[in-house]
Amino acid sequence: MSTTEVDHTAQRRALVGIAGAQLFALSLWFSASAVAPQLEIVWDLSVGEVTWLTLTVQLGFVAGALGIAMSGIADSIPARRLFTVSAIAAAGANVALLVVTPTTVPVAFLLRLATGALLAGVYPSGLKVMAGWFRTGRGMALGALVGALTIGSATPHLVRGLGVGWQGVILMSSALTLVAAGTMTFVVDDGPFEVPVSPFSWAHVRRVIRNRGFRLSTYGYLGHMWELYAMWTWTAAFLAAGALAGGYSTGWVSTATFAIIAIGGIGSYGAGVMADRTGRTGVAGWSMAISGSCALLTPLLFGLSPLIVVAVFLVWGLTVVSDSAQFSTMVTETVSAELRGTALALQTGLGFLLTLVTIAGVPAIAERWGWQWAFPWLAIGPAIGVAAMVALRRSSFAVMLAGGRG
Repeated sequence: MSTTEVDHTAQRRALVGIAGAQLFALSLWFSASAVAPQLEIVWDLSVGEVTWLTLTVQLGFVAGALGIAMSGIADSIPARRLFTVSAIAAAGANVALLVVTPTTVPVAFLLRLATGALLAGVYPSGLKVMAGWFRTGRGMALGALVGALTIGSATPHLVRGLGVGWQGVILMSSALTLVAAGTMTFVVDDGPFEVPVSPFSWAHVRRVIRNRGFRLSTYGYLGHMWELYAMWTWTAAFLAAGALAGGYSTGWVSTATFAIIAIGGIGSYGAGVMADRTGRTGVAGWSMAISGSCALLTPLLFGLSPLIVVAVFLVWGLTVVSDSAQFSTMVTETVSAELRGTALALQTGLGFLLTLVTIAGVPAIAERWGWQWAFPWLAIGPAIGVAAMVALRRSSFAVMLAGGRG
């Protein structure tokens, strides 16, 4: 198949296969956090230790992604192979949580750290495989992938909301990840725009960092990530605290949290389609403007009727991740194809490093001033991200984005 001719049937099959694999594999991300209230009792965890159930995954991902970027593995090993091996190992690390006891809780944090590091071999490589299948419509394709990731991340909350015990949630996420590995190996092929692997060179990292298009795209991504995972991680806690303050029950919180996170899948896909047609910087900028505004509104929502609170949070969930795929797409369009894997791993690694600050900061603020004031400061990130998108749209790199649409 030449690079100018695409089998559209095979392309659609690849889109579904890659997105499905990403959905299943990313169910590992919140597999422990979604059942934290149960684990807090079963493992006798402190409030700080509950926070670390998520922080260790983020920290592991950062270490894994930066290690992959600096070592050149992302461009010297076939992306599908890296995805498959990482997914199988991550499933094993996750299922090992079943043998943890209150006296071996430190092992649980090591396992979550390993899970995060291994997911760094899953997410960026999935983006690279998808980019190998799409040149036209790449924003839509990567939007579909990030949408699938979003729904996958939310899935443990849904399973928990259905009354499944913590062991069932862990088993479910590991089983889905093995299905993801099989899908990437036996269902998905390399696309016509996939570039051959290249020998490792430290010059790869230098070339990526010197690229102003990469830097501006990444500044936007960092602003987006400042907000995203803190919102995802602590939405359930905010909803529960607000419901109790208003005299409402809390049995709906897990299911509502799933819906709030999962609706971002629709936002990611829709934003991708729109960005391909109208330009990436505008779509990403407006997404951050809306999501940042929702963060600022949260103190006014605290204690109100769950119907009102969930309605606004659904808007926040829709927009908080809708821009994510466009930052990755910008990187694939502004960086040389042979550096694509390194650039994606470096961008995601830096973004997840920043999430450590806000994931830890939200409960610290809540403890000091109450959950009502836990989220407004997250709007700082989107504000910076919007400025980065304005600068990118005015730069010479804008002609490389979305077929010249910016």
